[in-house]
Amino acid sequence: MTVAESEAGKLRGRSEAGVAVFRGIPFAEPPVGALRFAAPRPVRGWDGVREAVSYGPPPPQAGAFGMDALARDSVGDDWLTLNVWSPEPGPGANLPVMVWIQGGAYAIGMAGLPEYDGGRLARDGVVVVTLNYRVGIEGFARVEGAPANRGLLDQVAALEWVRDHIRAFGGDPGRVTVFGQSAGGGSVAALLAMPRAAGLFHRAVAQSVPGTFFTDALAADIAAACADELGLRPTVADLSTVDPALLSAAGDAVTGEIGRWTERWGQAAHRTIPFAPVVDGDVLPVTPWQALADGAGKDIELLAGHTRDEQRLFTALDGTLGQVTPEQAATALEIFAPGPDGPLRYRDGFPAAGPDELYELVNSDWLFRMPTLHLAEAQLMAGGRVHFSELTWPAPGMGGAFGACHGLDVPLVFGNLAEGLPATLIGESPAAEATALSAQMRAAWTAFATHGDPGWPPYDIEQRLTRLFDIRPEVTPYPEEASRRIWRDHTFSALPLLGGS
Repeated sequence: MTVAESEAGKLRGRSEAGVAVFRGIPFAEPPVGALRFAAPRPVRGWDGVREAVSYGPPPPQAGAFGMDALARDSVGDDWLTLNVWSPEPGPGANLPVMVWIQGGAYAIGMAGLPEYDGGRLARDGVVVVTLNYRVGIEGFARVEGAPANRGLLDQVAALEWVRDHIRAFGGDPGRVTVFGQSAGGGSVAALLAMPRAAGLFHRAVAQSVPGTFFTDALAADIAAACADELGLRPTVADLSTVDPALLSAAGDAVTGEIGRWTERWGQAAHRTIPFAPVVDGDVLPVTPWQALADGAGKDIELLAGHTRDEQRLFTALDGTLGQVTPEQAATALEIFAPGPDGPLRYRDGFPAAGPDELYELVNSDWLFRMPTLHLAEAQLMAGGRVHFSELTWPAPGMGGAFGACHGLDVPLVFGNLAEGLPATLIGESPAAEATALSAQMRAAWTAFATHGDPGWPPYDIEQRLTRLFDIRPEVTPYPEEASRRIWRDHTFSALPLLGGS
């Protein structure tokens, strides 16, 4: 057992494989009762030594992948906790700190999943922090009488805890890197744009950033539909006494029938995305692309990137892998390609592509690849420093059918290759090439967190140098040039509420 003395009180963790681990540390008061739907409130200190050997209970979850059952099986309502892995605990070590924000479509996600264990990454010489934040209706629904983006405010509260307490765990509060993927990457992008997060981190890694940010009107309309499932209004007064599991189920009900809302919710409904950060003018004043273009993050060093085959995982999950019809491809191009001539530009830009490839390209580009690239270029145009990468190594699971799919980078960065979803993608007995690629990515991420240089030249508008992570890594001009040209004049704006009923 090992003890750390934070500003809030003493914590007893344990040593695992040479790393001190502290789990379930509260960084804010439980957001229940009078604090339900409120901004996070700083945690009160405690006397004596607090045990920190178990993950805290996750926040309420949507039903995807059985996450709701995991949340229901946990005990307690102390949803806002974090976990620390340190190779050298105690004041004076001054190690770089990496704060992980997991993804999950802003509807699911918990820090206690085995694939997010920070031990392997910490052994490379960094302090790793993972955290829970409110998701779904609790964290992102536009509830009247509550601040918007409560899930993002939870992340800010966790970063404030890191600033105030991480020295006790061997971390340097002056060298904090936030890193996240998917909704976690979108959260990192939002934090770059949030005045409340200014000064709380110094470097950022944004992987597979979703382009989905909502206008106030769209978020409010979706919240009203969720509340209506229970015969209630989307207000704190109506929802604050509803059982969290029942509220999550209401969100699942709307998600399950989201196709009937396409005329009102547009692209968000077409991609079954009921929750996202809200550009409310206060917590999130403008979109991340606008904020970075205006210079909000120019003093933050940014590492951004995506995978080559972002859409492939979703196509496999919905059973259409290799079975996309010409009509489905044409519909996807009409919905997601930029501008009235977008579909034609895709067909001209990829003349040999069949329906499957066109479908995957436009979905990958709209949701992840181009939003990530545009975030990097907005940072660059404001005078900031950015490095860019693309994962091109195809996952060996299912005979390579997944390709370099969405989420494949997460186990490679953490070094947890045979837990949960990673086992499906990579195999229960990872091959030597997977282990070697993981070591490359960990080295790049930890080097960036340590001194801002992941090991390849910065991205610029002339050469667009990009590190490709594969069996034989290389640095090349950005490889998705055809897609870049199709999207170069597009502006990623907050998704609006449309007409219809």
